[in-house]
Amino acid sequence: MKTDAILPHVRLDEQGRPWIDDTNVKVIEVVLDHLAYGWNAEAIQENHPHLSLAQVYAALAWYYDHQAEMDAEIERQEERLQALRAAAAPSPLQRRLAALRRGA
Repeated sequence: MKTDAILPHVRLDEQGRPWIDDTNVKVIEVVLDHLAYGWNAEAIQENHPHLSLAQVYAALAWYYDHQAEMDAEIERQEERLQALRAAAAPSPLQRRLAALRRGA
């Protein structure tokens, strides 16, 4: 559901999360591609052809304008992921691989 457009091509949802306008893509998804792969705006757009170059640049601009809070959110998500991984029981494949390693 749309809420306020905060800059061209970016809007905030009810929880205050930025989205690329007229898409189902969160700004953080574009940012993660930029950070993880080192992609520039053109490379991101090539890998997400449903986004315009202007939308990608707007997402990156929003990130750099709000870098501290976005980086904190990325860190929180990583911590939640690590906690879920630690709490999850090993899969059958993981158990078999561990048994093979012990036997080797």
